Amino acid sequence: MIELRNLSKSFVTAEGPVDALRHVNLTVNDGDIYGIIGMSGAGKSTLVRCINMLERPTEGNVLLDGRDLGSLGKKEMQLVRRQVTMIFQSFNLLMQSTCLQNIMFPLKLAKVPRAQAEARARELLETVGLPDKANVYPAQLSGGQQQRIAIARALATNPRVLLCDEATSALDPKTTQSILELIRQINRDTGITVIVITHQMSVVQEICNRVAILEHGRVVEEGDVSQVFSHPKAAATRALVFPGMAEGEGEANSGYGQLVRLIFEGSITTNKPLIASMAMECGIAANILGASTRTLGKREYGYMLIEIPGGPDELARALKYISNVPDVVVQVEAEYTGKGAAEA
Repeated sequence: MIELRNLSKSFVTAEGPVDALRHVNLTVNDGDIYGIIGMSGAGKSTLVRCINMLERPTEGNVLLDGRDLGSLGKKEMQLVRRQVTMIFQSFNLLMQSTCLQNIMFPLKLAKVPRAQAEARARELLETVGLPDKANVYPAQLSGGQQQRIAIARALATNPRVLLCDEATSALDPKTTQSILELIRQINRDTGITVIVITHQMSVVQEICNRVAILEHGRVVEEGDVSQVFSHPKAAATRALVFPGMAEGEGEANSGYGQLVRLIFEGSITTNKPLIASMAMECGIAANILGASTRTLGKREYGYMLIEIPGGPDELARALKYISNVPDVVVQVEAEYTGKGAAEA
């Protein structure tokens, strides 16, 4: 288990002190794939560097199984870093060394016998799907292949925690998908804990089970991915999860109906469109004013803002119809009795 307790980090710049992290408290359980997401400048990379003590926190503690990493000496931290390894956006491979030599490098530092290190490196080349690249140099590989070699190198010392700092940001969507699937498979096979630092909600959506949202160095929201997706509370979370949920949404309504927000909390996706079906079966042609949904597996998360035309009877019929759809929460946002009527 990794615990961050009241973690803060400040830097002194020419313009004065900068608070990169402010009183961060997080718990990452063993076996989690934990996403930490935020816009540029939110403090994500500083946070991940504090986890493995590449940056020393100004205040607070980083605990690994209850052990305060800030209290460890240099040699003890070297041992910890074999258990908490890292992959980067830029791969950081040794360009003058072959793929096999790159993977063996941390084992060489750990003074593992060469034959044993080579056997482990070849095993990891199989794991990442590149068994034929042992004697190839990184410059001869694609970006996705280089990241696979970087993952293999990070796994060489049988770590317990893998830190991924924007590990797919430099890759195209198809390659990103294959790298995320590889990380997920490694997590399943080994039980390794993965912490994913990213600015892409699609990455969190794809592989993470828990997520924390960072804004200006603070955690503004944290929880299960499904819960955060279905009920984003902080403005920063809504901007990341549902970028279409803009301020003033719903102002385009006709003024002759009720505004209703549908929140999808894991509804099973079907080939039966809800709004069109309600129009055909109930005679209620709802107006869609805004929507932002995402599919996780075969389930739908997100929201839809609709206008139900007519009066209380039409609203009651619509709500009765929608209530029969599992995992959909209905919020009546406003009611109108005529053009320009006040919000209820």
